[in-house]
Amino acid sequence: MDIVVRGKNVEVTSALRDHVTRKLSKLNRFLEHQSVVATAVLSVEKDRQIIEVTVPLDGGMLLRGEESTPDMYGSVDRVVDKLERQFTKFKTRMHRYHGGHGSSVPRLEATEEEVSVSDLVRKKTFPRKPMTLEEALMQMDLLGHDFFVFANAESDSTNVLYRRRDGRYGLLEPR
Repeated sequence: MDIVVRGKNVEVTSALRDHVTRKLSKLNRFLEHQSVVATAVLSVEKDRQIIEVTVPLDGGMLLRGEESTPDMYGSVDRVVDKLERQFTKFKTRMHRYHGGHGSSVPRLEATEEEVSVSDLVRKKTFPRKPMTLEEALMQMDLLGHDFFVFANAESDSTNVLYRRRDGRYGLLEPR
């Protein structure tokens, strides 16, 4: 696994870079010879030291973890623990869904105010890998999101999977 460490509002010292690299290298045991590039973004906001790690897996799946503490080294340790739990959960689910032959695979409130393009603060792009509904549910759960946009492999259309207030899931499909 290659690891890219970047800083945002913080200088990444060689000691900090070495610590992040050493800790994230522990995740190699979960990758089973996959060639991936993990990205760690370190940032500081007021008294919070934040690390955000993204690990794209073969097959289009993505693991992501974010932690913040008053100490950057503590944030790194906590995010690695979180990612290890996600990897374990991912492997267990892949084993269950594929019978042991696993492939590598914010709630919006309505307002009465007008919304303009200048209110858009972030734009993300992502690979459009066709996946089954089960894979999309697993990916949404692994990311910890309340919704997930995916290309449905069965209908070849773009679908939106979302978590309902009652804890169950909903699916939006175009006609």
